[in-house]
Parts: sequence; C-alpha cells; structure tokens
Amino acid sequence: MQLSSAGLPVGGYSFSQGLEYAIDCGWVCKQDDVHEWLEMQLLHSIAQVDLPALRLLMIEAMKQNWTEVIRLNDLVLACRETKELRLTDTAMGEALVRLLNSLDIPQPFAHGRGTTPDQISFVSLFAIAASHWEIDSQTAALGFAWSWLENQVAAATKLVPLGQTQSQILLGELQPVLSHALMRAQHIDEEQIGAGLPALAIASALHEQQYSRLFRS
Repeated sequence: MQLSSAGLPVGGYSFSQGLEYAIDCGWVCKQDDVHEWLEMQLLHSIAQVDLPALRLLMIEAMKQNWTEVIRLNDLVLACRETKELRLTDTAMGEALVRLLNSLDIPQPFAHGRGTTPDQISFVSLFAIAASHWEIDSQTAALGFAWSWLENQVAAATKLVPLGQTQSQILLGELQPVLSHALMRAQHIDEEQIGAGLPALAIASALHEQQYSRLFRS
C-alpha cells in the first residue's frame, strides 16, 4: 500500500504522458475517449513492457543480482519511445532511489553527494523495493498498474475536465481491463517485451512544444 500510494513522493502526478496534448488537439474530448486512451496503454504498453519487466526485475533483485538488474533497467529505458516518456520514467526513478537510500534499502544505482546519477527506470526501483519488502510479484504488479492508472485518471480529471463522480466511474470501468493487463503480462518473456503506440509517441513528442501546459514535459 505504501509503495503504490499516490502519496509516495516520486512525482507521478506531474506527468500526463501525452494525454495533455491528446486533449488539447481534440483526440480525447470526453469520458469515453479517456477510457479508450487508457485501455490501449494498459493492454499494449503497461502489459507489454512495464509489468513483464517488473516481474523479471523482481526475480533478479531478490537474488541481489545487480548486474542483471542494471541490464534489465537499460532494456526498459530503451522501450521508451520519446524523450518525454523516458524523462517521466527516470525522474520518478531518481526520486524513488533517494527514498530507498533514506530507508537503507540496498540498490545498485549511483545517487548521492559527489556522484553522477544513473539513468534509472522507476520500474527498476519499484521492483527493488517490492523485493526488499517481500511482496509477491502479482501483488506488486497490481500496485504498480493501479498507481499508474490512478495518476492518469487524476490528470484527465483536471484536463478534460471530468467530475469526481465521472472519474470514479472511469476507474471502476477500467478495473477489468487492469485485470486483463495483469494476466497478459504474466505470459510475456523478455524477448517479447516491447510496445509501439504511434499516437501516444506523437502526442508525447508534441507536448514539449504545446503553447501552455499543466504537466511536465
């Protein structure tokens, strides 16, 4: 619960991951559009990259096989299709590594006074924390996916905008999709990790030059 809480100080609420541009240009206009946008990402991005990578990273983190953790971390970052999507991942990763260091949780990434921070995926640090606290992989995956979904719905609530009741309805409607994404991710091996959502990549790239933004680029 602590690891997947919206109160975890990693800044996930600061990024719209392309949603802000999609709303600004009229691709996403109402609750049903948000549902479709998030469903596509859950099934074809989160389930194809983040969740299977999280499972593999937890296995290696449990053994403290840091060489393999670093290799899988690089794989996750290579799957980010734009600079902004990579920044979302690494900014949250750097925030979480600071938190893990303050909690004395062992991790292999350089981050501290006099060092140059590594490029760290949030997925990698989430896996390390989940392994340290002996959370089973399916529970960790559920917490990770729920945290992502909650942040995206919160962004849509501000941007579309949606009312609080509509947001809760949307979360309820997407819960079966979340379950489907978790099941799909269980059957994806390392060589199958990867995703391609062209509209998401375009929206993320164009968000950088949007005339006005509520969310980080």
